[in-house]
Amino acid sequence: MIGFHSVQITPEVLQLIAKLDEFKGAWRAAGGLAPARLSALRRVATVESIGSSTRIEGGRLSDGEVECLLSNLQGKSFTERDEQEVAGYAEVIERVYSCWEDLPLTEKHIKQLHRDLLAYSEKDAWHRGSYRTSTNGVAASEEDGKQAGLVFETAAPFDIPSLMTELVTWFNEERSAARLHPLLLIGIWVVVFLQIHPFQNGNGPLSRALSTLLLLHAGYAFVPYSSLESVIEQSKEAYCVALRQTQATIRSESPNWQPWLVFFLRALAEQVGRLDRKVEREKTVLAALPELSLQIVEFARESGRVTMGDAIRLTGGNRNTLKQHFRSLVVRGQLRRHGSGRGVWYELGS
Repeated sequence: MIGFHSVQITPEVLQLIAKLDEFKGAWRAAGGLAPARLSALRRVATVESIGSSTRIEGGRLSDGEVECLLSNLQGKSFTERDEQEVAGYAEVIERVYSCWEDLPLTEKHIKQLHRDLLAYSEKDAWHRGSYRTSTNGVAASEEDGKQAGLVFETAAPFDIPSLMTELVTWFNEERSAARLHPLLLIGIWVVVFLQIHPFQNGNGPLSRALSTLLLLHAGYAFVPYSSLESVIEQSKEAYCVALRQTQATIRSESPNWQPWLVFFLRALAEQVGRLDRKVEREKTVLAALPELSLQIVEFARESGRVTMGDAIRLTGGNRNTLKQHFRSLVVRGQLRRHGSGRGVWYELGS
């Protein structure tokens, strides 16, 4: 059994949960932003999530390189490990975002998501979607990539099927019973999943995708629009320490959930804070734009790029007037200009 009764509800834990639930309610009540702006936020957050998740595991591709790769996924084969991991995580996270209502937490779906995560890696073909059958302890790594020693023992291969069944059953029963706040329940599920380490490879990225899935199940509809993975990447040392401190105690009589749960809630609060700042900044900036400029920016958001011809068709405006709007948007950083002469086109600024 998972000893969740040792969870301590401290003032900080209460404060973090209250902050997250307040934002959850405000996001639902306000309906978020206009569809075009939501789409732009999600596009940026998706790139950040994919890039950060793969870099946490040792990948080296920048967000810009990830974005370039994602624009040309269709029908492409990948020979580099970094590219394979990016393509796999992109497939999984998009499935979570688009189909979360049809993905209840079951072992079948967990295995399917693991299969998709490693879909582009031939090296991992032999174990995609299957629990591991060999011992696989988690070790700390030095800067030079050499292992610094074992951090904690993961579950024995023989025990994995029963432990995963126990974990999934426990989560679904506790979610129905509502004895524990959903955020605490999700946090415990994630840290136990990582301690079991059910798959040969891909446990870390899969745990982050599953975190997003469970948060969406719990009604935290804003999570696709701000990257939790980016927050974790930027506090990776604290992430690893919190995991180690809790995982070393999970199978004891009194598990110490606090290190991990406090980190997890703080990370979610930072995710919310970043999204809140982005939304407020966007509202402030867009509220000051003239109507023609606003139409140009929204078209660029929806289409990824905009040309003078697009703007004329969209607004019916005069070419010289529109030139002034484009020039002003570039100066303000709202748009970036590419090309020259008749080939000029614009994309959203950073």
